[in-house]
Amino acid sequence: MTTRFDPFIDALARVKVSDRAHNQYRNAIRRNNLRLYLEQIGAPRMLLVGEAPSYRGGRLTGIAFTSEQIMLCGIDGRFLGEDRGFRKATPGAKRSTEASATMVWTTIKNIDPLPLLWNAFPFHPFDRGNPFSNRLPTAGELLLGAPILETLLRMFPIDCIVAVGNLAERSLTRLGIPHTKVRHPSQGGKRKFVEGVLRLAADA
Repeated sequence: MTTRFDPFIDALARVKVSDRAHNQYRNAIRRNNLRLYLEQIGAPRMLLVGEAPSYRGGRLTGIAFTSEQIMLCGIDGRFLGEDRGFRKATPGAKRSTEASATMVWTTIKNIDPLPLLWNAFPFHPFDRGNPFSNRLPTAGELLLGAPILETLLRMFPIDCIVAVGNLAERSLTRLGIPHTKVRHPSQGGKRKFVEGVLRLAADA
């Protein structure tokens, strides 16, 4: 069964990245996870744009700010979860966890409708020779992600766009997209992130 998101996801799978990045959408399970996520998110009014997926998060699941643990266990029985069709793409029973993903979902789970999650560079950037590492996306990678972000925005009725961190803000500013910046939850930024997102959700 095809969906309106298939052209977008198929285009993601065809994007060529450098030898310091990984296109997780070349994997069919991760493509399907993203398809399910976009289908089930409904009509979000808020978009949170991060910087890039981490090796313990979106690289494994195909969903921004989402670890395997969160994806498979679901959110209070309302969203995500194996019972909704989401699947693990890595071998073995162990499930990845990721601190930023946990903080993000703990913050947004009671916002109605749920915010949409994405990244300025939607592929996983890593240090050359070490795929189990994270690095900040380069200016060129942010440019690569820009038209993808614009396409995503055309598919949803977003009213409030939130840049999570400096690089997301830089990318949105370059695109001329109105937004508000909040602190990234990593490296001691949890409190400011939570306060910023909940304040924006209340004002939306």
